[in-house]
Amino acid sequence: MSATVASVIGLAAAPALAAASWTVKPGGAVTGTAGTTTVTDATAGASVTCTSSVAAGTLKHGSGLAGAGIGTVSSLKFKGCSTSGVSVSLTVSGKMLLNAIKYNGTTKIASMTITKIHGTLSASSVGCTATIDGTGATAHNGMVKANFSNKTDTLKVLAAGGNLKLYNVSSGCAIGNIHTGDLVNFTGSYKLTPKQTITSP
Repeated sequence: MSATVASVIGLAAAPALAAASWTVKPGGAVTGTAGTTTVTDATAGASVTCTSSVAAGTLKHGSGLAGAGIGTVSSLKFKGCSTSGVSVSLTVSGKMLLNAIKYNGTTKIASMTITKIHGTLSASSVGCTATIDGTGATAHNGMVKANFSNKTDTLKVLAAGGNLKLYNVSSGCAIGNIHTGDLVNFTGSYKLTPKQTITSP
């Protein structure tokens, strides 16, 4: 390989390497606490409102980190969930990945995704159950977009840009016009403890 070709390849690769360079401080075990959290069936126009939600996991520590898998969400719990006076149970199982995508140095906001989401929804009083996932009921590839603000130390889950859908929807859910294939999103703002900084480069 000539020096010229090597130089061109090096220049072409530089932006990708720069985009993948992240710094996280202090990292380690982290808990995110949110107030009102909403899970919405966007197709049916129906929402489940939860009084609070708690996420727990870990963040990598150091500099020069890749954005993919920069953190892991080991548990995501919802409390006090209901819709139209009906109590609803929301359960998310398995480990999810927190991925850093893009950083805005002006706003100090890191654009992120949470992937590998798989969960269930149940309203036992009306016989309604459903699976929440991405491309299939057992795919374990549900995804939502989120923004982390270094100014407020808050991870805000966004309604737009995800791929969550409902699967295996039982007949009891028909009371809310909820069906398999409906598009779903959830929103909530999680204050992290201890305080974290996530920046790039």
